[in-house]
Amino acid sequence: MICRDFIAIGASWGGVDALRTLVAGLPEHLPATIAIVQHVGANASVLPSLLGMAGPLAVAHARDGEKYQRGRIYVAPPDFHLLVDGERLRLSHGSKENLARPAIDPLLRSVAATLGTRAIGVILTGMLEDGAAGLAQIRAHGGTAIVQDPYDAFAGDMPRHAAPYADYVLPLAKLPAALIALTDCAIHPRSNTR
Repeated sequence: MICRDFIAIGASWGGVDALRTLVAGLPEHLPATIAIVQHVGANASVLPSLLGMAGPLAVAHARDGEKYQRGRIYVAPPDFHLLVDGERLRLSHGSKENLARPAIDPLLRSVAATLGTRAIGVILTGMLEDGAAGLAQIRAHGGTAIVQDPYDAFAGDMPRHAAPYADYVLPLAKLPAALIALTDCAIHPRSNTR
């Protein structure tokens, strides 16, 4: 049995709309935790409010040392990397990566190292290549890697760079159903689907 119960999502340019669409398709009792990095830099962010209005799951900016829970969405706050450390979330003001803080790779690396096969990594729309190296780590540690189809994305760079490490390459409309299926504690074969 493979029980995937932690979903780490990274997005950049065009990501707010993509994230709203994604969370709108998730059920209220999703048996997984979701952590999101959207490139916002040091700018004020109302992303938790926007996502909370889009879907049924509770959404908040992550707090340092907070114990994460299933059925909740945690968003990286402005100017902090979001990390997973055991059963807790950590915030780091470390160096920018891929020109960003928060950056996607630090979250994915920490999720891969901490949660291994329990992890699902998701890369959505964005420019440049943040998330590709982290998604490779998710896959190397036995987790599942999902990428939005670059041709379906507002900005295809991030998905294009991450696609070689993906188990699934899917249009945005199919991502909620895929996440629901993957978090349903079952054995899932590796396949690369377009």
